[in-house]
Amino acid sequence: MEISGIVSAIVIGIVIGVLGRLVVPGRQRIGLLLTIAVGIVAALVGTFVAAQFGLAETKGVDWAEWGIQIVLAAIGVFALDRVAGGRGRRR
Repeated sequence: MEISGIVSAIVIGIVIGVLGRLVVPGRQRIGLLLTIAVGIVAALVGTFVAAQFGLAETKGVDWAEWGIQIVLAAIGVFALDRVAGGRGRRR
């Protein structure tokens, strides 16, 4: 992978992570770096999943691929919030 590919993966990961975080209701107790990491992983996994269904290469904007990536990011943010948030909460 070239430097430009790494940089674009990070930028796309940031966007996907932030959009995924916006989908999850309420306040999340995970930091920006974890959000970016979730976004990068969701972007990579979402691209793979979209390719398996033949949705990765379409004419125009790949809305289905973006949707898959955002849903995966939202699931990741939600899961990490539950794990990270559970440490400091009293019940």
